[in-house]
Amino acid sequence: MRFKENDLREFGGLIEKILAGDDLSEQQAYEAFVQVLSERQPELNQGAFLAALRAKGENVDEIAGCWRAIMDLDTVNVEINSGKMLVENCGTGMDRIKTFNISTASAIVASSLGVPMARHGARAITSNSGTVDMAEALGVDVECSVEVVKQSIEKCNIGLFNGMSVNVHPGGLFRILKHIRFGSILNIAASLANPASPRIGVRGVYDDSLLDTVVSLMNRLGYEKGIVYTGFDSVCKNSMDEVSTRGITRVVEFDNGEQSSYTLSPEDMRIPRGTYEDIKPLQNFEDEITQFLKTFTDPSHSSRVNAICANTAPILYVCGRSGDYVEGA
Repeated sequence: MRFKENDLREFGGLIEKILAGDDLSEQQAYEAFVQVLSERQPELNQGAFLAALRAKGENVDEIAGCWRAIMDLDTVNVEINSGKMLVENCGTGMDRIKTFNISTASAIVASSLGVPMARHGARAITSNSGTVDMAEALGVDVECSVEVVKQSIEKCNIGLFNGMSVNVHPGGLFRILKHIRFGSILNIAASLANPASPRIGVRGVYDDSLLDTVVSLMNRLGYEKGIVYTGFDSVCKNSMDEVSTRGITRVVEFDNGEQSSYTLSPEDMRIPRGTYEDIKPLQNFEDEITQFLKTFTDPSHSSRVNAICANTAPILYVCGRSGDYVEGA
C-alpha cells in the first residue's frame, strides 16, 4: 500500500506532540484512530502512536476519540430486546495481581439471578487467560455472529462479544488486538466498544489513578449508572482490576450524573479476608478450567467463591437487584 506523504507527516506530527507531553483533543484522537483502523498509516506509525499515548498517559478526550472511531468504523452493533437494562462487567487488564477469571464467573452468577449480562471481552494480552480464552475452553462459540450473541442474551441472560473476532470488529481492531502484547489505550477504549451499548457498567481498572477518568468517560459515552473500582492487596502496594478479598477496594459510583467515592473492605461485605493463593490462576490452563468449573459445584473452594461473591455484589447492587453490597454478596 502506498501512503500519502502529507498524511505521514501530519501523523508524525501528532506523535511528536504526544511525545512532548501534549494532549490531543477528542477530534484529533478520533481522526488519528480512523487512520489507524483503516490502515492509512504504516504499522510502524500505528505502533508508535499507541506507545506514545501509553507513555504520556491517555486522557478522557483521547480515549473518547478512540472509542468513537471504533464504534463508527469497526463495530457491528446490535439491539438487545431483553425487557431489562443490559449490564456489562469487565476489567481493563494490565494489573499487577493476576487472578483466575473472576469477572467471567461473576457474570455467570449474576445472569443466573436474572441480570442480563452483555459481555465484551478479548483473549489474553498481558495475562495467561482472557475472557474469550476461558469461554472458548468452556465450549462457547467465540467466533459466532453478533446475532447469535444477541439471542443468547435474550434467552439465557448472558452473551459474549469477542473483541478479537472479525464478526464483531471486522476491521482494524481485530488486526491490532491479534498482534499487540502490551497494554494500551485500547484496554479501556476497545473494552467499552460493546456492540449492545449497555447503559449499566461495572468495570475494574488496574490503577486507581484511572478511576475518575474512566467514570468521566463512561458518563460521556452514555452510561446511565455504573461502578468502577481498583482492588488492592493487604498492604495496598499492588493493585488489580477486581474487587479485592485481600485488602481494600477503591470505588467510584455514578448514577445519572451523581458521583460518589468510597472504600470497600471484605468486612463491609461480610466476606472473610483471603490470600493470593486463594485467587491466583493455576499455571496449567487445563487444570485452571477444571478448577473454574469445580468452583461452582464444590463447597471446598470457598475462597474462590468468596472472590466471586465479592465481584458479583457490585453487579447486583448497581442494577437494583440488591439494596447494598452485603445483600449482593
